[in-house]
Amino acid sequence: MNLVRSELLKIRTTATWWVLALITFVLWALTTLINWLQTSSLINLGAEATEGLTPEQSEQVLAQSDIANIAANLYTSGQFFGLLMVMLLGAIVVTNEFFHQTATTTFLTTARRTEVIGAKLIAATILGAAFWLVTTVLNLVVGALILAAYDTGSQLGSGAIWRAIGLNALAYALWSILGVGAGVLIRSQIGATITLVMVYLAGYFGAGIFFLAIGDRWGEWFQELQVLVPPLASQLMITGTELPGSPPQWVGAVVLVAYAVVMGVIGTLLVRRRDIS
Repeated sequence: MNLVRSELLKIRTTATWWVLALITFVLWALTTLINWLQTSSLINLGAEATEGLTPEQSEQVLAQSDIANIAANLYTSGQFFGLLMVMLLGAIVVTNEFFHQTATTTFLTTARRTEVIGAKLIAATILGAAFWLVTTVLNLVVGALILAAYDTGSQLGSGAIWRAIGLNALAYALWSILGVGAGVLIRSQIGATITLVMVYLAGYFGAGIFFLAIGDRWGEWFQELQVLVPPLASQLMITGTELPGSPPQWVGAVVLVAYAVVMGVIGTLLVRRRDIS
């Protein structure tokens, strides 16, 4: 626990965490505004919205307008950018050591490198959970107010909503771990930040365009492979109901856990074997 406290102290004594927290808050507010506008259009969706669509497309539209999906979307607002921020924070937990040239001291002070990387993984997970907790509290307040404005009720009595919120917490923790693993692979703080932002955004938008462009040629089974892309797996986890053409939420969780385990193991092995200087 002393090592974990030490890692958390290192983060608190730098400006990095509150800069990322401020960015997260601004992006959360923007996302919530967009989700509010989307809620208005989905709740007021008329029968004409499915006119001219194929049966599969109509099913998708109707599923998205389900109140459980609308509520889950509101109560998990800010996930997309929030996960990016906690991943960057996880990477910085590692890259800070090399940026401030404290890596040698850290690993000489603690003989077992596995314990050091373990403490960093736990500290990053705690930070990720803190980001999730703050955004979730805000979402519970704002989301309930938005739903009340449309006389739909808060929907907080639904198990599907709490499942989405819980899986969102898991996503924040796992992306923090992914960040630590990435920080071990890319020691440069600037290099890690730029690379992770580019990979995250390209993975989400690039994969979305790719599967949209050729998915119809290969069938539904190919469309479901989108879940193998980490940002898309995270998005699947927070749906209120199962969406047509998509795997269940738990599949997204399994995929993300697998990525986190692999990155955590790789990070641990590299730290144990590399020359730290």
